[in-house]
Amino acid sequence: MVAYLLSILAAVGAVALTALVFRKVKRAGEDRDPNGPSAAHAGAMLSAMFLLVFAIAIIVPWTTADAARLNTHAESQAAVDAYWAASGLPDAAPQDVRRALRDYVTFVVRDEWPLMGEGRMDPVGAARIDELRGRVTNLPVTGDQQKEARTSVLGYLSTLSAARAQRTADAAATPPQGLLVLTILTGALVVVFPFLAGARPKGLAMLPLVATAGLLGFGTYLSWDISHAFAGPLAVGPQAFQGALQEFARIGGGL
Repeated sequence: MVAYLLSILAAVGAVALTALVFRKVKRAGEDRDPNGPSAAHAGAMLSAMFLLVFAIAIIVPWTTADAARLNTHAESQAAVDAYWAASGLPDAAPQDVRRALRDYVTFVVRDEWPLMGEGRMDPVGAARIDELRGRVTNLPVTGDQQKEARTSVLGYLSTLSAARAQRTADAAATPPQGLLVLTILTGALVVVFPFLAGARPKGLAMLPLVATAGLLGFGTYLSWDISHAFAGPLAVGPQAFQGALQEFARIGGGL
């Protein structure tokens, strides 16, 4: 934040110094016309700055949400693959592993998803995965088929754990610090700039300004509303995990 303030002060100081130098030289005339070169240049730059900041404020959350959605499919698919691979484990291990996977996915959908909208994760989920990996690792297996099944299940659990870690990062991800403030500031300046430049619109001339202000306000609110991947209009839902539960029922029936 200090660096931001210093950069603003440096820019303002550069403008003030330039104006002072040219005033001393006295080679340029006064420019008080709202349609003059100074107002036109500043207005164009303000509009360009707002568009740049607004584009970043929209694109960053959109990209994050899209990546988070793909990651949920990777995590749920890893759970389904582990569910399939568990059939080759010895004794009652297939039922135990499949039950643990089903409980984990149900926990994610029912208990953890509401927390993710607040940018948080439940540590119980990670503990469940670690406990299941430990149980599978310690399974006594005999023969190449059982060993291969255990290796496959552990590989899918590792993929699931990595995808969960990415989901944790996605849930906590937010746009760059100060971006929303800069969006609001530049949007407000775009709206009030004609008045700052000396224009005094009246009557029908106010309609474009009012429409612009309304659209800028809506756009600024939208950039805030989509700032979290698991909340707002772009929120990633638990459909991938709900699909995994349906796949579990298809594969294992009552197991």
